[in-house]
Amino acid sequence: MTTSTTSESSAATPLIDLQALVVAVRRRRRLWCAMALLGLLIGAAVAVLLPPAPAAVTKVLVAHQEDQPNDTGTLIRTDVQLLGTTRIADQALRSLKSPEKPEDFMRDYRGTGLSNNVLQIDVTGDTDAEAVARAKALADAFVADHAKRVRDIADAEAKGLLAQRDRMQEELAGVNKQIGGRSPDSDPKASASMESLFARRAELTSRVADFSQRAEEARIGTPQLIAGTQIVDAPRAVRHSLPKAAVTNAVIGLVLGLFVGLALAAVGVVVADRPVLRRDIAANLGASVIAELPRRSGRLWQRRRTRVARERLTTSLARTVRGSAEPVSLLELGCARSTSVIALDLARAVAAQGPVVVIDGLPGPQLAKRRPKSGDPTVVSGERAAAVSPQERLIGVGSVAPGTAWTDLQYLGTQTVLVVRAGHGSAAWLHTVARQLADQRIPVIGVVLIDPDPRDRTDGTLWDGLHTALRGRSEIPARQNRTGGRRTERLPVWAAQGPDNDQEAR
Repeated sequence: MTTSTTSESSAATPLIDLQALVVAVRRRRRLWCAMALLGLLIGAAVAVLLPPAPAAVTKVLVAHQEDQPNDTGTLIRTDVQLLGTTRIADQALRSLKSPEKPEDFMRDYRGTGLSNNVLQIDVTGDTDAEAVARAKALADAFVADHAKRVRDIADAEAKGLLAQRDRMQEELAGVNKQIGGRSPDSDPKASASMESLFARRAELTSRVADFSQRAEEARIGTPQLIAGTQIVDAPRAVRHSLPKAAVTNAVIGLVLGLFVGLALAAVGVVVADRPVLRRDIAANLGASVIAELPRRSGRLWQRRRTRVARERLTTSLARTVRGSAEPVSLLELGCARSTSVIALDLARAVAAQGPVVVIDGLPGPQLAKRRPKSGDPTVVSGERAAAVSPQERLIGVGSVAPGTAWTDLQYLGTQTVLVVRAGHGSAAWLHTVARQLADQRIPVIGVVLIDPDPRDRTDGTLWDGLHTALRGRSEIPARQNRTGGRRTERLPVWAAQGPDNDQEAR
């Protein structure tokens, strides 16, 4: 039964709660806002401290013999790759009379195909004049190399056609030698073979003329391609605007910093597993959220709302303390200052019906080193708690942070109100707090949530404690309190499941 219930609850629990993730990331806005601001400052600083090198740009119109309207840019991409070869770099360096190595020079320029026939060349240099000279030398070297390649291709094609023509002419000369001075009608016995020779001669004559014409045509288009490949945009220095570069780099740094900050916040939230929603905090502590208070006073128009919520909480806790014969404690987790303020307000409210003593069990100086005001209750340390008169009502204030002496909590109060800061403790530690309090037989009246998310709309009330809380809702008679009365208390789930588990928990 227990195994099936556990498996069903595990199956119903998502691996990552997106709502809790979004809320937790939003609460860590200081982190990702700081990262975004840092990225913005770094981007602007890079633009100012590391300005771009002097650069020049030029554009070359490249004519191709294989140009087609449906070309996908294969030819211009080939030209871009040819521009980045040591042959063209070496030719440009020779025209510049530079001793630089072609391999080093190739790192200072790049080609970009703007269209099927337009090539842009970007070059950097030590100065604007040097960058312009380099761009012109590269453009001239590319145009000359392209013209040479076109001419070589045309010459090779024409040479092949002329070679075919010469072979046909030799074969035609042999046929003419066989025919001699005879005519088709001169020898009736050999008329069939003569007709074949004359037909062959006519075919060879036609093919010789065709190869001659094709060889001429191969050279005719070459001057057009060479003339069509030219520099259409003279080399010019690229002007850089420092304000524009600073703004651009700052925006890029802002976006990158924001992305990195959000990623770090999300990863940190998933790894830390710190519940933020009141639903998750109540489920992990096994107690309902009874009130919420901001961590700080807030803006001017929010102070009245905060004061009203604090007064309502004080009234509710005072009613609980007056109606209980047992001492009540306030145990904090991540909000010692807020807990001390709540304890003092509660003590002042209860002091109207009798003397009140606040037992200070906080690790910090929130209560010990405060300046007492008129009408404030008496504050004693935990060591002097035993000397308090039985006629005085006790309100203990302690902590359940890591390092707590759990066995000392029962001396602060036999029932408690947990004051927890949202997102401070991990889920595992909230489980530990609930189990340790259950082991000490200290029931949790409720949870006061400090610094809640203002957009949290989840329910922090445990409607079915046996199935949703760490500790069940079954009640058994408890030990006699110091007034001689008996009280009932909530037992942990492991204590409510059977006698064996209860014995093991004890």
